[in-house]
Amino acid sequence: MKALVSRLDSFGDVLLAGPAVRAVAARADTVTLLCGPRGEPAARMLPGVDEVLVWDAPWAGFEPPPVDRAETEGLLDAVDADTALVLTSLHQSPLPTALLLRLAGVGRIAADSVDYPGSLLDVRHRRAPHAHETEAALDLAGAAGFPRVDDGRPRVLPPPDTTGLTGPEPYVVLHPGASVPARSWSRERCAQAVRELAAAGHRVVVTGGRGEKELTAYVAGRPGLDLGGRTVAAELAGVLAGAQAVVTGNTGPAHLAAAVGTPVVSLFSPVVPAERWRPYGVPHVLLGDQNAPCADSRARICPVPGHPCLELVTAHDVLAAVEKVMQA
Repeated sequence: MKALVSRLDSFGDVLLAGPAVRAVAARADTVTLLCGPRGEPAARMLPGVDEVLVWDAPWAGFEPPPVDRAETEGLLDAVDADTALVLTSLHQSPLPTALLLRLAGVGRIAADSVDYPGSLLDVRHRRAPHAHETEAALDLAGAAGFPRVDDGRPRVLPPPDTTGLTGPEPYVVLHPGASVPARSWSRERCAQAVRELAAAGHRVVVTGGRGEKELTAYVAGRPGLDLGGRTVAAELAGVLAGAQAVVTGNTGPAHLAAAVGTPVVSLFSPVVPAERWRPYGVPHVLLGDQNAPCADSRARICPVPGHPCLELVTAHDVLAAVEKVMQA
């Protein structure tokens, strides 16, 4: 049996699909993971994936591309599967993906759907409204005939040794960036946290992508080690795996830290619910006012002046949370 699992969203979304992918891989001969460009680095790190198929869907992502007939037909030609699992978040419809997979000849398709699917789905599942994304994906996989095969924690393939980048352990990682501004702590607060952690005797490593070098240099300052722009996804996994704790917002590296088993201090803006998106399967502390006026707004830019849900969190709060998760 050739199986396909689709998760067309971002890096963190694909990581959280990993346990469901392993469930499918346990019963399928091959597993293809269909993902978007932002999720591709995560897809290539997941155990159980035999092939990664990348397609930029017009209905996914922050800046979706226009509909392109030639690219869509290219996807139809590339899909080769007998059965498919279409994974989406609660607010997304799986039906556009299901339609394309049906046109590509996939005979059996399962998805969570609140909309009437017609002939597009063979297994129409209803997800529990408050389920974590990882649990929701596993529940759908089970309904489709792929029961969980392990503890259901996110995992990635063993990362490379990154001691050459970080220096010797122990250290704490602070990742200041986030996919959207509403989910990030201010750079001033991040820099204060680096200084507070360093003053308490922790060596601090600051990570970030290629476009975040200015941010990471500011945040690291003198006491921190700036690795901004110096790690690809697998290397970042190695850096996070060696850390005693990771401090970051609700963004991909929080889920990558959980996937390598590192405790997380999560600066969690409530624009999306923590019950569905918190770090999964590792000790963690959530910081931030989960009842702020922006709660569940899905805002990308904070609608409340001063970003109080996160800006009221202090560097001392972060230090206390780091020391708590390190003891857990």
